[in-house]
Amino acid sequence: MLNSLDLEGRPQDTRVVVAMSGGVDSSVTAALLKSQGYDVVGITLQLYDHGAATHRKGACCAGQDIHDARNVAERIGIPHYVLDYESRFRESVIDNFADSYASGETPVPCIECNRSIKFRDLLKTARELGASALATGHYVASRRLGDGSRALICAADADRDQSYFLFATTREQLDYLRFPLGDMTKPQARELARRFELDVADKQDSQDICFVPTGRYTDIIGRLRPNAIEPGDIVDLDGRIIGRHQGIVHFTVGQRRGLGIASAAPLYVVRLDAASRRVVVGPREALRMDRIVLRDVNWIGDGAIDRAVGEGLEMFVRVRSTRAPQPAWLRAAGDGRYEVELVAGEEGVSPGQACVFYDAPSGQARVLGGGFIQSATARRVTAQAAARQTAVPRPLIEAMRG
Repeated sequence: MLNSLDLEGRPQDTRVVVAMSGGVDSSVTAALLKSQGYDVVGITLQLYDHGAATHRKGACCAGQDIHDARNVAERIGIPHYVLDYESRFRESVIDNFADSYASGETPVPCIECNRSIKFRDLLKTARELGASALATGHYVASRRLGDGSRALICAADADRDQSYFLFATTREQLDYLRFPLGDMTKPQARELARRFELDVADKQDSQDICFVPTGRYTDIIGRLRPNAIEPGDIVDLDGRIIGRHQGIVHFTVGQRRGLGIASAAPLYVVRLDAASRRVVVGPREALRMDRIVLRDVNWIGDGAIDRAVGEGLEMFVRVRSTRAPQPAWLRAAGDGRYEVELVAGEEGVSPGQACVFYDAPSGQARVLGGGFIQSATARRVTAQAAARQTAVPRPLIEAMRG
């Protein structure tokens, strides 16, 4: 007989490790599982030198948050451990973050933290502790499929859905992970925190870039990768120099403000050329991209990715965490690479961001996987392109029209 976590055995015979960041969500996860009778063990990761961040509100996995997690564990009566993962976090997340920005990308460090720290290193530790599952406070759900495997599903609370940041989760990890808050809203989670009398019930949410205590990520990049702060030229689409900048790290694709250039019409950052230290700007229409080349693609849909893709797989993709999924095709591009063709195009597609695949445009859609954006191009309006447009499958056309 399966318990509430879809595991064999009674809750009291089932050990679950909960990743406790000190915030309300992970605290409620631990308290909820404890109230259901599970053998809960709380683990908090010290991910960076918390001295400078102690007084910064919204910084997770640092001084005050470790203190809060310990207090919650004591309040609900579970063992709690703090593990020093600073060196692993620096190598896997902070260094990669700096390298990505220095190369002209706009990285998402939370994805790498989930992929390489929480769902790899911490998951291994949970297994070593004899746990049957690792539970987190992420707003995402998982569902058991007919073959016994699990699917990653968008959260019921669309405003809190974190599926974009978890696309790199593997099938093996999904089998072991549990997300008790996936079918809750944030207000419901806070109400549970009050019911469990947790001091963190009204604590504000953590910031995305937790390891930047000042809020200025350029300080960290300048220290780790000084070449990213070197000045260079701002050029138009024809390569003409129209201004100067103090480092490509200060810019991201789609940016309009802070260019320091007077022009008759608004200018936007279209792309960043790290090799020449050039920031390329142009009109807003130059931001619209149609084709995306991906790297490090992770597939958690049914079957093998190449068989699923075939000549082209209809799906919906999100190119930034704040964007709604858009209709697209996924195609194999040879040499193990994959390309996404956007039906209606998308503005501000930035290398380094994730492109996440879904089987539906809204609701509790299934996450099929995703990859990191390597490059993006605009499709020229040619007769061949026009023919492709007229051949758009009707389900995608209907999805675009709402």
